[in-house]
Amino acid sequence: MNSKMQSSKTIRAGVVGAAGYAGGELIRLLLRHPQAELVFAQSRSSAGKPICSIHQDLLGDTELQFCEAINADVDVLFLCLGHGAARLFLAEHPLPEELKIIDLSQDFRLHEQAVIGSRRFVYGLPEWNRDTLKLAGNIANPGCFATAIQLGLLPLAAQGLLGTVHTTGITGSTGAGQSFSASAHFSWRAGNIQAYKTLKHQHVAEVQQTLSSVSGQQEPEVHFVPWRGDFTRGIFVSSVVDCAWQEEEIFGLYQDYYRDACFTHFSKEPVDMKRVLNTNKCIISLEKSGNQLAVHSALDNLLKGASGQALQNMNLLFDLPEDAGLRLKASAF
Repeated sequence: MNSKMQSSKTIRAGVVGAAGYAGGELIRLLLRHPQAELVFAQSRSSAGKPICSIHQDLLGDTELQFCEAINADVDVLFLCLGHGAARLFLAEHPLPEELKIIDLSQDFRLHEQAVIGSRRFVYGLPEWNRDTLKLAGNIANPGCFATAIQLGLLPLAAQGLLGTVHTTGITGSTGAGQSFSASAHFSWRAGNIQAYKTLKHQHVAEVQQTLSSVSGQQEPEVHFVPWRGDFTRGIFVSSVVDCAWQEEEIFGLYQDYYRDACFTHFSKEPVDMKRVLNTNKCIISLEKSGNQLAVHSALDNLLKGASGQALQNMNLLFDLPEDAGLRLKASAF
């Protein structure tokens, strides 16, 4: 399938696992994409129901219903399934080789897990490997925390400046998915914060893999403490590293690294999470005290941390403008 040819026509897309948070965000984006058509939205649990019965804000935007069976006559298939379920789905559903797949789970992110049958997945972090992604057939979309941490540290890794990393991040309730749990209830979340998966979060491995690939050095130590926050969406991460460079040198490094990035921006002013909510942006700011450098990064976990980045990767696959369908407005107040 020639991407140059694809760029002159409408991209036909299907979403598997479309009833969840990430699936819903993808539907919203695809319905408004200037060069994409949502052909089907698959959900076994909601098959036969109108999409707007689950994603109620889409009333009047589409008359599509969730389906149970998939339609392989599409150009790209988004997998919004639970971790482990994407690999099982592909094992059970033989698909045309030319069909491009973008998987939002963690099933194919690590090098040793990136192959299933004849399909090889490329790690989909555009700020690092944009040119490689343009030639890919299948993309493993990065994790939400992993995206925020990596975008904060890529410039340092590129200069070989990373040693041990201590990072803390907080995410909203949508980061846990739509399945019910005690910590997802409003009465538990409201006015509450809790650490979870301390020092053993599943995203650490992909962070170390990417930073090692960027630096050409061994994987750095990354000590990560994630928190559950009392808000619905968004991620704010702070990473602390040793760095002897002067503040202005570090500022220049980040400005140069992200000069041509569509969605990742360096700010000399403090960043707050509302500036990125409902957008595909990641905003990074720095603070320095002596040889300690704190790197703050904020993004929307459902967009730049999931579905927005997946659509950004689709644009790269089909030689479309990287920001097509993704110029979204923040809800700053």
